[in-house]
Amino acid sequence: MRSRGIYGRKPLDIEVRERDVGSPGFGQVIVKVQACGVCGTDVNLVRDWTGAHAALGHEIAAEVLEVGPGVTRVAPGDRVIVEDCSMCGTCEKCKTGHPELCRSMFSLEGQPGMGEYLVVAHNSLVKFDGLEYPAASLTEPLSVSLTSVLNADIPLGGSVLVLGNGPLGLMSALLARMRGAGFVAIAARGADTPMRAARRKAAEKAGFDMVLTCGSEELPERVHARFPSGVDRVIVSSPPASLRDAIALVRFGGLITFYGLHLGGQNVLPVDVNELIFRKITLVPTFAEPAVNFPVSLSLLREGRIDPAAIITHTFGFSSAKGVLQGLVDGTLPAVKPVMVL
Repeated sequence: MRSRGIYGRKPLDIEVRERDVGSPGFGQVIVKVQACGVCGTDVNLVRDWTGAHAALGHEIAAEVLEVGPGVTRVAPGDRVIVEDCSMCGTCEKCKTGHPELCRSMFSLEGQPGMGEYLVVAHNSLVKFDGLEYPAASLTEPLSVSLTSVLNADIPLGGSVLVLGNGPLGLMSALLARMRGAGFVAIAARGADTPMRAARRKAAEKAGFDMVLTCGSEELPERVHARFPSGVDRVIVSSPPASLRDAIALVRFGGLITFYGLHLGGQNVLPVDVNELIFRKITLVPTFAEPAVNFPVSLSLLREGRIDPAAIITHTFGFSSAKGVLQGLVDGTLPAVKPVMVL
């Protein structure tokens, strides 16, 4: 069986390639991808990555097509989410209750989620029902946002500022409110492109306590007017340079968790370590691998606690993929979250 898939690198050098999909081995499963969301990492890759073409897509909802020997927990026809990284379950870290430190994870092994078929380990699949495939594809990004909120350790009734209002930032802010924050503000990136305007509108519609503008004088003025000593927690979903704002706006003894990446050299920035020490600021990076929050994220989507319709604004197929990615890179697509539907 042959499978088409999308690969990309800078500058929007996107290819549709075919590859052979063999029979599933012991413990393996072949799935037919039904929907795959576009992640900010995919945009980073086609905008900034200068290495070999990278497989695109890891936010995957699929149908089980064929199972290999030894697989009993899923069967052909099952609807599943495919974890992009799954804990091995057998290493020392997994066995001692720290799967987040697993270094023997199962992965997609270079296969594009933006493709037709995948061969994956059976333990990388989470069965679901009650959701359409595009909505279910939000499981992976929602689990990233959930991990950031859990890492933030938000005090009950505390104040939270989320920097960045892309899909992950929006969901982090929604979850922070759900987690018990008494005040949630989100900082958008203006409205100077159709994409930024659409995402700002989504943030305003969500009803957060404040919708601010990243990189503007308004940001510190309005935050400090409401919280002179700074906010309890800052969650950074925007690029790494936003850490400077986070450090300036968090209170003494506050915590910053961050997961915004940059693959084009803007991932290195000067930090005043003395300030971090003297102000007792905690920095906690969020890297949601392996995937341990998929079941909770699925439940939040299925129960309507997170509304997929508020996040997913566009669907597309193979023929439109390059145009969608172009629109996300240059901001001309008025999208919050595009999802590829196969």
